[in-house]
Amino acid sequence: MLGEIKGLNEECGVFAVWGHKEAAQITYYGLHSLQHRGQEGAGIVTSDEERLSIHKGLGLVTEAFKEGELDQLHGHASVGHVRYATAGGGGLDNCQPLMFRSQTDSLAIAHNGNLVNANGLKLELENQGSIFQSTSDTEVIAHLIKRSVYPNMEDKLSDALSMVQGAYALAIMTEEELLVAQDPNGLRPLSIGRLGDAYVVASETCAFDVIGAQYEREVQPGEIITFDRNGMHSKLYSTSAPRRMCSMEYVYFSRPDSNIDQINVHTARKNLGKKLAAESPVEADVVTGVPDSSISAAIGYAEETGIPYELGMIKNRYVGRTFIQPSQELREQGVKMKLSPVRGVVEGKRVVMVDDSIVRGTTSRRIVSMLKEAGATEVHVRIASPPITHPCFYGIDISTKSELIAASYSVEEMQDRMGADSLSFISIDGMLEGIGRSSQNSNCGQCLACFTGSYPTDIYEDTLHPHDKVVNG
Repeated sequence: MLGEIKGLNEECGVFAVWGHKEAAQITYYGLHSLQHRGQEGAGIVTSDEERLSIHKGLGLVTEAFKEGELDQLHGHASVGHVRYATAGGGGLDNCQPLMFRSQTDSLAIAHNGNLVNANGLKLELENQGSIFQSTSDTEVIAHLIKRSVYPNMEDKLSDALSMVQGAYALAIMTEEELLVAQDPNGLRPLSIGRLGDAYVVASETCAFDVIGAQYEREVQPGEIITFDRNGMHSKLYSTSAPRRMCSMEYVYFSRPDSNIDQINVHTARKNLGKKLAAESPVEADVVTGVPDSSISAAIGYAEETGIPYELGMIKNRYVGRTFIQPSQELREQGVKMKLSPVRGVVEGKRVVMVDDSIVRGTTSRRIVSMLKEAGATEVHVRIASPPITHPCFYGIDISTKSELIAASYSVEEMQDRMGADSLSFISIDGMLEGIGRSSQNSNCGQCLACFTGSYPTDIYEDTLHPHDKVVNG
């Protein structure tokens, strides 16, 4: 698929509203602002205090909701979701929010992340009589909630989450309340805002700006927040795990206008570019970034070195999704369709090409080739993250080492394979300093597992490729 040519895809985005008469419409706009987090499906569930109503569909938000369909979703509360399938595969059954009806009440659940012990829990639940409607790991949480013996939803959710491991930013809604929760490590972002008297919850703060909401605070690791007729109240269900926000949220996934833990993503990326320039300077005539996520780092690199920043590549924003099989040849053609060098900028120039990451290496090789075909005399590649050498099990679609070029080749070998004149990655320390989380407070750690192989949770054998080994810690 052409949408996969960058090589990294994050699983999804979550948005929720409590206490607004146009909850569905607000959620639609919120999901639209989170579209970069998932393009394979979208859905909204609303509550009018008596029943839950749902609509979901495949494709972009604008494709999933046709004219008039949003008007059928009534109520003051809603949960919405955009999906990129990494766990359980695609299809409408796996589109979220997932909704379940029972004799006593209904439940809708939206999840950003991935559970590392889902397979074992599914087997255990099936042996006890559970029947799963989807192949999504998210459904495990719903079954655990329903099986809990506790009397109220907050305690039921706390009980369920005590049995799961992995990354999860959750929004769960019944007819009478909305609950949101973070995993104990805080691996995925989730923020709370206010829109008049209403509350809104989003995977990224950029969604608040779109709907005119004011940022209030982050959902904390190990925290459940409940919204009901009595307002908003909080409960910590876990306090033992250190904070481990995904580093790639700052490097690549989140929109530049979002803030995570009050650190602006654009500013963090710009600082990454400056750190990268300090660690890996090179004589060149022009600096350019790979649109869009690398632009901020390229600007930082240019400012630090004094080399002019130029728009050396243009992104074609009208390349749609395709169902053509993503063979190697078509992947490379997809790069050419989506990115075009600006000959007038790069011809006869020594170019520094700044990118956010290298995963499989195919995209980088093609971009270097395109720049040289456009007349660049030299292409120096600078990467604003360390080499990705280990798979991710928390909601990013890199689950085996065989997919990762840096797991098999040295920096020099990668440079030769992509035809670059030089190649350098930022150091882990440089990345941490550039993002700046360590300077905020003691609870601002980052997950470095894809760079180091040290995972913040246990990783189970049934999630691993046979040739992969991991270090739990």
